[in-house]
Amino acid sequence: MRIPPDSEAGDRANTRAVMLQTSGKQQGEASMARLAGVDIPREKRVEVALTYIYGVGKTRAHETLAATGVNPDTRVKDLTDQELVALRDFIEGNYKVEGDLRREVAADIRRKVEIGSYQGLRHRRGLPVHGQRTKTNARTRKGPKRTVAGKKK
Repeated sequence: MRIPPDSEAGDRANTRAVMLQTSGKQQGEASMARLAGVDIPREKRVEVALTYIYGVGKTRAHETLAATGVNPDTRVKDLTDQELVALRDFIEGNYKVEGDLRREVAADIRRKVEIGSYQGLRHRRGLPVHGQRTKTNARTRKGPKRTVAGKKK
């Protein structure tokens, strides 16, 4: 049996409305706070959650919380909108983080490679840059071990 077109359109509209409502609820419950373009985990303490931002470690997290007056033991989900705005403004205003910092670091490495400095040569060869030993270890920079045939006696 065929349903008249008017009620069909109404059913589709109702279905869309219900889908929007349920998706909104799910997003509201599971949404994460965003600072500097990064999703901050809701269940963690603010002090730890701030370190998820590239360029913000423990020290900068402490400085940020002290400057904004936010308690470090507060969970991210318990932060007020004012506290989130204060954190966001302080981080974006005082620190170079995320994309800007990544670009700057990449540009510094590129510059060292181009001018042919010792550090640039080490970057180009994929070896440790800061004077670490390479006879043993340095596997992270050098990659997996390649066995070389030993000398015959």
